[in-house]
Amino acid sequence: MAVENSVLTPRPDSLSLPVDHKPEGGQEVVTEAPMTPADSRGVFNVSEELGHVVTTEAVKVNRSFQSKMAEREATVNQTRKKIQGPEKERGRFGWVRTRRKRQRYVEKNGRCNVQHGNMRETYRYLTDIFTTLVDLNWRCSLFVFVMAYAVTWLFFGAIWYLIAYCRGDLDHLEDETWTPCVNNVNGFISAFLFSIETETTIGYGHRVITDQCPVGTMLLLLQAILGSMVNAFMVGCMFVKISQPNKRAETLVFSKNAVISLRDDQLCLMFRVGDLRSSHIVGANMRAKLIKSKQTQEGEFIPLDQTDISVGFETGDDRLFLVSPLVISHEIDARSPFWDMSHAQLEKEDFEIVVILEGMVEATGMTCQARSSYLAEEVQWGHRFSPMMSLAEGFFDIDYGAFHHTFEVDTPSCSARELSLAAARLDAHLYWSISSRLDEEPTLAQQAAKEPQAAPPDSAKDEAPTFIVGEMTDNSVPPPALGEPNGSIQSACEA
Repeated sequence: MAVENSVLTPRPDSLSLPVDHKPEGGQEVVTEAPMTPADSRGVFNVSEELGHVVTTEAVKVNRSFQSKMAEREATVNQTRKKIQGPEKERGRFGWVRTRRKRQRYVEKNGRCNVQHGNMRETYRYLTDIFTTLVDLNWRCSLFVFVMAYAVTWLFFGAIWYLIAYCRGDLDHLEDETWTPCVNNVNGFISAFLFSIETETTIGYGHRVITDQCPVGTMLLLLQAILGSMVNAFMVGCMFVKISQPNKRAETLVFSKNAVISLRDDQLCLMFRVGDLRSSHIVGANMRAKLIKSKQTQEGEFIPLDQTDISVGFETGDDRLFLVSPLVISHEIDARSPFWDMSHAQLEKEDFEIVVILEGMVEATGMTCQARSSYLAEEVQWGHRFSPMMSLAEGFFDIDYGAFHHTFEVDTPSCSARELSLAAARLDAHLYWSISSRLDEEPTLAQQAAKEPQAAPPDSAKDEAPTFIVGEMTDNSVPPPALGEPNGSIQSACEA
């Protein structure tokens, strides 16, 4: 049986250990222990990933003291390796080389781990000042909010003070016959307070503009208009920032790990998504991307190349009714980027799967997007998600405590391509075996008709067996239970 990507374990030292014989002449003769058939059989693990073993013939040897010590030392070393784990790769000077952890393109919370640098056209941010203010963090947003009002109050307060100073109102404070531009403005502080009262439309009634100042009348109209614009702009920015739909994405959760297992005799990549709120996401849509660097045939290196991963776009399964947690499945077929990936190759791969859930918030009508990602080490081969829904009295109970739980299932460690080829070989074998059987049946019937047979007694006529052409299957063998993997395909894949 030929197994790809599997290494046979070397023969134990006890089977080929040289045995020292000391003859009477004093000369040492080193001979190899004779290989004789034995009644016992040794079992060697060909591939732990394939989950099967191959039995080989073992031999009995003359066990000397050196062979016993070598076998004991090998057993101790094997036990020590199991405890310490696999031996790490070491560099030139004996330093341990650890595998570099992949930098995430998208964090688990959905934040994109990308920073823009060396941008010279920063003026483009001012062309969309509203979006720029909304995208600022809360510290900067509050600072801009306070400074917008403080600067306008100070600016118009300074203009009111300048008008009073130029008209000479400050020099006739005690003159009752003098009509100032603004009553009871005797300095910069009082002019600043009048600016605040005008823009906020408070109007305490102590400071009031007179009809003898046309410049003040024009300034009052200008401040009222600009004040309304500042109020609308800043209040709108704060409202949009508070009601941003990305906060709704905090209650959309993804499973910590993705799994690969069989579904209907087909390898599938699966992950789970759920909504913690009772208000639903309207028109929820799921997408997935494979982030992996590649090199073209012309030698061009494409960093972080994005490849679509189908999660049911052709059949409409990507449109979700997210009332309860759902398991999103990607069927690994010939169009999948994981078509040639086996369990052993998964442990060596370096990629990232980005999953995106989009929909409209039912309460606000705004579009929401939730993101997450899975690295190669976060994809568990041969696992399946635990069920979390149970039927209670009058409703369905969802246990979110089992949202991230998985359990192991029997899954072939070969790739989806090898699994498909194994299933094709099995179908071809069954087809030709049935055809050859059908060709043999008429020949056997003709030979039986040509042979002379004595007339059976009447008592034996009823007991004579009846020959039925085409009866080849044994109905006594029960079919596989529902949900169990196809053992024939799995064994053929492992072969």
